[in-house]
Amino acid sequence: MKSALTGRRFFTSWSGGKDSALALHHAIRSGGIPERLITMMTETGERSRSHGLSRDLLVRQAAAMGLPIRFASATWADYERIFQAAVADAVTDGVDLGIFGDMDIESHREWVISTSSRAGADAELPLWGRERAGLMDELVDAGFQAVLVAVRDGLLPPGLLGEIVDRDMIRRFGQAGVDLAGEKGEYHTVVVGGPIFLRPLPYAVGEKVLRDGVWFADIQVPDPGDGVPDGTS
Repeated sequence: MKSALTGRRFFTSWSGGKDSALALHHAIRSGGIPERLITMMTETGERSRSHGLSRDLLVRQAAAMGLPIRFASATWADYERIFQAAVADAVTDGVDLGIFGDMDIESHREWVISTSSRAGADAELPLWGRERAGLMDELVDAGFQAVLVAVRDGLLPPGLLGEIVDRDMIRRFGQAGVDLAGEKGEYHTVVVGGPIFLRPLPYAVGEKVLRDGVWFADIQVPDPGDGVPDGTS
């Protein structure tokens, strides 16, 4: 049966982590055509707002996927206005569908739909309402490699940082009593391989630091001088 996404060009609201990666995967499998990633950064433009990933890592990740990535820097105060402008820019280029990885927080769903609509775009949430254990099984079964880059202090041990999310890790999440998909901010990931990648993304785990009650690992990538295109446009 033909999907409503078949042949439609889309952008993905890109965190670099498992949820946006799985949503992108769903959209592609439904016949959509990925055109760009949009990532919101802090006001300095150095780190992503959602997961604290470096711009360099996100550029290299996009290159490994063969997709262009667009960045927009914002404070929390002007986040909505600047994100809407980034969506409007995509619409100007003929990309009027956004793919989002939200699962079940209704206020988030309302925000992405209304903000996209004001910029002239539709919004699709392929993971919306899905049961957590099933989604995490799908992530592993599809071959995604999601590396833990942040864990909330007191809920998950910082020793997990840099580890790949596999079935054993998912069991550990369950034993710790946290949301299996980390939807309450218990943990964040960066995806370094899987079906949406042209090639795996090489990486190394750098310094681990505690900021605002969350342990973060600095995930490092090869020097851009290695001849791989940077994926930006």
